[in-house]
Amino acid sequence: MRKNRNVVAGLAFCGLIVASLAVAQQAAGPMSFFLTSAGSGNGANLGGIEGADAICQNLAESVDSGNLTWRAYLSTQGDGAVNARDRIGSGPWFNANGNRIAADVAELHSVMNRISAFTAVDERGRTIPGSGYAPNRHDILTGSQTNGTAYGGGNDMTCSNWTSSSDNGKARVGHHDYAAWNSAHDSRGCSQAALISSGGDGLFYCFAIQD
Repeated sequence: MRKNRNVVAGLAFCGLIVASLAVAQQAAGPMSFFLTSAGSGNGANLGGIEGADAICQNLAESVDSGNLTWRAYLSTQGDGAVNARDRIGSGPWFNANGNRIAADVAELHSVMNRISAFTAVDERGRTIPGSGYAPNRHDILTGSQTNGTAYGGGNDMTCSNWTSSSDNGKARVGHHDYAAWNSAHDSRGCSQAALISSGGDGLFYCFAIQD
């Protein structure tokens, strides 16, 4: 019996060593992904997708990463619709603390991505409060389906392509602290108050184009 216990203890110890080595050997790199520390302040009206890109670029510049080209992870609908997954480059992407989020677009939109409450940090490497915290800011604007593509034009899921703060519209949001990082539910409206009421703050993801 004692021998069996020793074997089990030895296997468990080896497992801990392997896990520690795996963590230690995870790829690291300069920041190419972050969750915005703030939105536009005007709900889901980001000044269109170009305005959202500008917010990403300005936040990156505030931490000396403005030498890269930054894009908001947002889809648009209607004529000239844009898929969020098609505008962020090919990867890999790393957060502000050097942790790899995903190697490429396919991994990003699979269960293998590493987006979580601990890794979806802002441009300064700070965690964003999620479920269980007050305030909860885990509703992240995306306007996207789980595979990173836009919704059809029949039902507005992007607050009029990120130009409206009216509560007559809505946006699709993800949860940075759950597996449904890019598509969890619809917002209650497009105003700042409506976004806050369901656990958001008008935040969104930014990715640097690596191509």
